[in-house]
Amino acid sequence: MNIVCDKTLLSAAIDGVSKAVTLRSSIPALEGILLKAEGFQLTLTGYDLEMGITTTIEANVREPGEIVLSAKLLGDMVRRLPGGEVTICTNEAGNATVKGGVAEFDILAMSASDYPDLPNPGADRTFTISAGMLRDMIDKTLYAVSQDDKKPAHTGELFAIEEDKLTVVALDGYRLAIVERPIQAEKHIRIIIPAKTLTEVNKLLGEDDQEVAISANRRFVVFETGRYVILSRLIEGEFLNYANVIPEGYKTRVVLESRDFIDTIERASLIITERLKNPLRILFDNKVTVRCQTNLGKVVDEFEAKIEGEQVEIGFNNRYLLDALRNSKCEKVVLEMSGPLSPVKILPEEGADFIYLVLPVRFKND
Repeated sequence: MNIVCDKTLLSAAIDGVSKAVTLRSSIPALEGILLKAEGFQLTLTGYDLEMGITTTIEANVREPGEIVLSAKLLGDMVRRLPGGEVTICTNEAGNATVKGGVAEFDILAMSASDYPDLPNPGADRTFTISAGMLRDMIDKTLYAVSQDDKKPAHTGELFAIEEDKLTVVALDGYRLAIVERPIQAEKHIRIIIPAKTLTEVNKLLGEDDQEVAISANRRFVVFETGRYVILSRLIEGEFLNYANVIPEGYKTRVVLESRDFIDTIERASLIITERLKNPLRILFDNKVTVRCQTNLGKVVDEFEAKIEGEQVEIGFNNRYLLDALRNSKCEKVVLEMSGPLSPVKILPEEGADFIYLVLPVRFKND
């Protein structure tokens, strides 16, 4: 193989596909990037047996071929080369030369035959969505994905695809995030996509108005976004019937400024640590009063809000509330409550941009 390509394009491509490269594997080739040169282009692939990322850049292919190079080493080398063109060529001894300007590296290459084939997903085009809309849906829900492997299905997000809408749901047993948007889909299907896949897809999405094509079946999902194709295995298992846990009606309704609530919670959180995790006591009466007490001290804070219905005092995990408020990205939110031990619904003041639920914390002396 002997190719010449632009350093900036190559460095960006290496960074992109490296998101699917495993740092340590029993298969050494998986710690590398597969480079395949043919025609007028260079295709790069990263794969960790669960997710694969492929991209193609323009290249002057003097001699076609394919090799595997260490992802970390190649990325570090190319990043530090002077600007302009980079040459990569291999010799019969199995070494590769990476050259830019007067800088030249000779490194060990691995055979492309040692690199596992990406699976053929066999997935049909399911729907297209703008990068901006998909990014917004992921941003608004990913925070609520479970970190607990005891329920594998909840370590990913549910994509409930219908002919006229997409519903994305994340939950971890203590909070729930739901976002729904209109789309035009080819079929109905419910799939659970790993959180890691969605995190990397989010990083690789292009401009907001760029179209993202999504193909899915029962085992795989494929995202085609601009220069990248991301293939991922799906999570098997039953996702909670989330519709059954959304409370109907309320006894107390509060409209408040998100910034006021965030600032108040952040101040109260100064006396909460990993070791001292007492909940916040929040009273919704004529105003919102936030209290907390740990061995570090005691805090009382309050702010004005529009409150309708019954007075109620509820205990909250400070981080769960902050995550919901920050990810809502709303100036004002609505809290609907049915009592001190019922899930609290958080909504935008206007529209139906999202539905968040946060479970309250029972006070020890209750």
